[in-house]
Amino acid sequence: MRQVRALVLRGILGLSLFFLSMPSLAQEAGERLAKQALEECHQGRLAPDRATRLAHFQQGQTLGERAVAADEGNADTHFSLFCNLGELLRIDGESFTSLFGLRRMMNELDRALEIDPVHIDALSAKGTLLVKLPGILGGDSEKGEQILQEVVSKAPRAVNARLALARVRCQHGRHEEAALLASDALAIAKKHNRIEFIPEAEAVLQQARSNAAKTTKEDRS
Repeated sequence: MRQVRALVLRGILGLSLFFLSMPSLAQEAGERLAKQALEECHQGRLAPDRATRLAHFQQGQTLGERAVAADEGNADTHFSLFCNLGELLRIDGESFTSLFGLRRMMNELDRALEIDPVHIDALSAKGTLLVKLPGILGGDSEKGEQILQEVVSKAPRAVNARLALARVRCQHGRHEEAALLASDALAIAKKHNRIEFIPEAEAVLQQARSNAAKTTKEDRS
């Protein structure tokens, strides 16, 4: 009888340990899938043709959805899904043509920030979208600019936030500030091999310098 009780207790203890380990296993799976999804997003941005970009982003979406299912309470899983959803929406340009797709993308981004309010990549994306989207779609240029400024001050390697803020500065006629931000973004992109941002940073820097020179010339005349 004692042996039976001992076996039962061992079985109960074993099951308890098994179920206790399940959350950590799910978290590990979610983190792994999120990294894979973000890598697909990264590779899609680098791809030279639309078909390859589309394939990467679709695979990234699938991995991101699996990551969220495995660990819904992880900000990185939601951000990885957001990344690929966003790239799919703008695969043919910067305009967002699907209202449903936009809402789903924003829901994933907002969920990431709900879980981790200081998630730098999510904050950078949120600020960028707020300054880019019209008010009817949830845009808020002033709030977006504040978020981007916060990211730039806290994250020395935040390339996208610097480029987005540089564009805002140009819109406000602060071209020298824009040129400085774009120059920093270009240097960071080159230093850390963020080659997907280099052409964009060069274009923003050239435009900011051109605007600054034009303004200076007009002031002198």
